[in-house]
Amino acid sequence: MQNLGFDNDKYLKIQSAHIRERVSQFGGKLYLEFGGKLFDDFHASRVLPGFQPDSKIRMLTQLKEEVEVIVVINSSDVENDKRRGDLD
Repeated sequence: MQNLGFDNDKYLKIQSAHIRERVSQFGGKLYLEFGGKLFDDFHASRVLPGFQPDSKIRMLTQLKEEVEVIVVINSSDVENDKRRGDLD
């Protein structure tokens, strides 16, 4: 069997640990920006074999007892009815 190029479970474990570490360095409060698609990153799953499209939200779910999440969107995208091109 061919090995995948990206170990999704390892990614979730390491990223969660690093976020916990960073939060502790800043007295329990850290603002962290996530780029790309938070809920279903199909592009990343195409270019990183083994990356699951919902990896970012799964990682945050692992931290749900320890973090608060604020989702910010661009209001002009709402006003202009911007849609994702990869869901057409």
